[in-house]
Parts: sequence; structure tokens; C-alpha cells
Amino acid sequence: MENLQAKKNYYEPMHTAEHILNQTMVRMFGCSRSRNTHIERKKSKCDYMLTTAPTDEQVIEIENKVNEIIEQNLDVTIEIVSLETAKQIVDLSKLPEEAGETIRIVKVGDYDACACIGDHVQNTSEIGKFKILTHNFENGCWRMRYKLL
Repeated sequence: MENLQAKKNYYEPMHTAEHILNQTMVRMFGCSRSRNTHIERKKSKCDYMLTTAPTDEQVIEIENKVNEIIEQNLDVTIEIVSLETAKQIVDLSKLPEEAGETIRIVKVGDYDACACIGDHVQNTSEIGKFKILTHNFENGCWRMRYKLL
């Protein structure tokens, strides 16, 4: 991630919402961040490896928690740290080998920190309302689709 010119050009509000969603899933289910993510302006999807599908009540709780964090108007900041420091802060299991000795960490207030090369909003107040559209569970993978209102 030393090469910051290789940044992914995701739609900033949707991408930042994905960070909040990932942290919410980690906290609620003890799972890893999304295994597979597809970020688009109109709607996006994330896949999570879980032992069972979330209940309807848990799906509502996920949506409510993500919106609660968004509504806190948290600053989204970027910090460049050494690889050794990054190992102490975030999960680097998805980091490519050619990442280099400095890592870009994106923080959403005190709620989330993640190594990331993508674009983000400056404050969660720029995201809008998070809405889960559909979800399904197959072979230990919970796929959910969401949009921003």
C-alpha cells in the first residue's frame, strides 16, 4: 500500500458504510471482515462467513447499528504507519505481499480501523441512511445487499 496512486475509486459514502458494516459484523458475530465485497453507487454486496444465518431480528439490529454509527458524525481519518505498527492495529490477512513497508490505515472515529487504499468520506454525516435490501445464506456464506438512502 506504499503506492498510493493505486487507490481504488469506490463511491466514497458506500465504501465508508462498508467499513462500518464490516466492524459491526465483527463485533456482533465474531467473524472476519467481508470475504468478498462489490461496491457500487446504487447498491453493494458483502459476503460473510458465518456458522448460521442471522435471524430477522439480527438483520434489523445490523442495520440499526450501522445507522447509529453513521449518525454519530464521526470523522474519517487516514494514517500512514509502518508495517510493524499496522500489525498491532489491524488485520492484515488480506494484504498483498507487494504492499510495502508503510500501510494506509483508514479510521472511522474510534469505531473502525482498516488497512485500505480506497476513497472515503471525511465524516460519516456524508453517508446517508444505510438500508439492507436482501440477504441469503448458503454453504456458510451470508450474502447481503445494501444501498444508501
